[in-house]
Amino acid sequence: MHDATAAALRVAYGDGVISADHLRLGVLDIGSNTVHLAVMDVAPGARPVPFGGERAVVRLMRYLQPDGSISDEGVDALLSAVEHSVAQARAAGVDELMPMATSALREAANGPEVLAAVGNLTGVPVQVLAGTEEARLTFLAARRWHGWGAGRILVLDIGGGSLEIACGVDEEPDLVHSVQLGAGRTTMDFLHDDPPTGDQLKGLKQHVRDVLAPVVAEFAACPPPDHVVATSKTFRSLARLSGMLVDAVGPDERWRMRRSQLADWVPRLARLDPDGRAMLPGITPERTYQIVGGAVVAVETMKALGVDEVEICPWALREGAILRRIDRL
Repeated sequence: MHDATAAALRVAYGDGVISADHLRLGVLDIGSNTVHLAVMDVAPGARPVPFGGERAVVRLMRYLQPDGSISDEGVDALLSAVEHSVAQARAAGVDELMPMATSALREAANGPEVLAAVGNLTGVPVQVLAGTEEARLTFLAARRWHGWGAGRILVLDIGGGSLEIACGVDEEPDLVHSVQLGAGRTTMDFLHDDPPTGDQLKGLKQHVRDVLAPVVAEFAACPPPDHVVATSKTFRSLARLSGMLVDAVGPDERWRMRRSQLADWVPRLARLDPDGRAMLPGITPERTYQIVGGAVVAVETMKALGVDEVEICPWALREGAILRRIDRL
């Protein structure tokens, strides 16, 4: 890193020590549901070490207007969360802040204006990720986490606005797709009541099948995966609800979830109100409003791809972005 750049970052984000082989990175993930700051200490050839971080629940999807723009109230909530996260990054002594935005801001009618306001707060440009780039970064994180011994992997990632699917045997996937089947988006578009009606659930299931049909045809042409990996908070929450904790070496929990286990839970989740869902294991208060939509997408995606069981990976988009940055040191 050039001296001038390092000096500028020290002024902007604190007094963290920058060297050729060590950085304290902050990834600011501005998603459809949360603004999430993850701070990690990194070095080439070493596993990223979490230093700290926090998240603010914004749920941008609920602020979408009929014209596709984010309301003034939603913009204010977003900027407040970003401002707080930037202050936390500075307090943590972050050497480099990496702000990135996904589907909600990428697709909003007033997205460019909102992104400019966010950039004024972060002090560095916001990287707007296309859905396929989200899929590639998440795939990289899953590949590094599971290692080369996992062979060919299929990675599923349900976000707030989109669903990403990727498969491959290397660190760069052979095939990636991003479709508008996020947990928040499908809830807003199809599950208008809470608890949802039977007809609303049927409508969502059919919509997921219709959207996935051409995608599934492409993945069917790929060699079968040795492991199917699921990432994201939606899958992790669902696994803690309906999956099983498996023995693992080291401090990290390892979860698996069968499609049959999750499918059995969907009608039960749909019958509960938000307060009732929040009492269940794994379902956090900020997820309770969209967990039914996420569960339907998860079951129908696994069914369409012929997946009976998934392994839950704790690394996802943010870790993938950090790994990509480490590779460039």
